[in-house]
Amino acid sequence: MADALAGAAALPGAAAPAAHASLRGVTRVYPGAAPVHALGPIDLDLARGEFFSVVGPSGCGKSTLIDVQAGLAAPSAGEVMFEGKPVAGKVPDGIGVVFQEDASFPWLTVTDNIAFGLRRAGVDPAEVRRRVEYAIGFMGLRDFARAYPVQLSGGMRQRVCIARTLVLQPRLILLDEPFGALDQQTRLLMGDELLRLWRETRATVLLITHALDEAAMLSDRVGAMSARPGRFVDLLKTGWPRERDSSLVAEAGFGAITARLWSHLRAESLKAMGGAPP
Repeated sequence: MADALAGAAALPGAAAPAAHASLRGVTRVYPGAAPVHALGPIDLDLARGEFFSVVGPSGCGKSTLIDVQAGLAAPSAGEVMFEGKPVAGKVPDGIGVVFQEDASFPWLTVTDNIAFGLRRAGVDPAEVRRRVEYAIGFMGLRDFARAYPVQLSGGMRQRVCIARTLVLQPRLILLDEPFGALDQQTRLLMGDELLRLWRETRATVLLITHALDEAAMLSDRVGAMSARPGRFVDLLKTGWPRERDSSLVAEAGFGAITARLWSHLRAESLKAMGGAPP
C-alpha cells in the first residue's frame, strides 16, 4: 500500500520538477438563464507528495474545484493536468475522491464496502483480500470488519469510505469536507488518521474544509479563496514537519496561521453575504 512513488529531491541547480497536478487559468461557469460564474480564473500547482488544503466562504467554488481537478466536471476555460496529462471526461486512474456525504453501501459489510471498487475493477481475489485486510487494520476497523454501516458511528463510516479509496492506491487523493459532519474532537482525531495515511502512502492530498484549525494542522500549504467566483487570495505555507499530529494546535505559531486564514475568510464571507468588513 505504500508503493505510491514520492518525488525525488531536486539537485542543486536542477530545474523544478513538474507539478503532480495543476490548474491553469481554470474557470467554471454553470450555464442557464442566469449563468453562475462559480470558479476562477485559478492557477494552482500541487507538488508530488504535498498536503494542500483549501478554505473559503460558502458557495465560493471549493467543491467545484475538486470536481474539475477530478475530471467530474469540465472547466469552462483553462487546463487541468494530472501527471503531465490533461484531465478530461472521466476520473483518471491514480485519482481517488472522498466526499462529505456517507457513501457507504448500507447492504454491504465493512469488508465488502472496502472491496467494492477492487472487485468491480476485476482485481485478483487474493490481491483484493490482501489490500482490504491491510486497509481494515490501518484504519482501525478490524473489530468491525463484518459490521454494517448502520452499526457504525459517523466517524467510522467515513473511515470505511476513506479505506475504500485507499485500497485503489491513488497517487492523488481529493477530499471534499470528509469530516464536515463530525464534532470538533472527532474531526481532529480523524485528522491524525489522515496524516498517518498521507505519510504511509506518500500520496498528494487536496483537502476542502470549512474548519480553519483542520486546514492549519493538516497542511503543508493552505489556499484561502475569495467569495464567488472563487480565486485564491492567499497561499500560506505552514512550515510544519512531515511528522505532525493534532498536538500542533497547542503550538505558539498555530494561532497565527488560523488568525491569518480567518482574516481572509471573514472578509470574503462578508462579501458573499452582501456586506463589507468594517
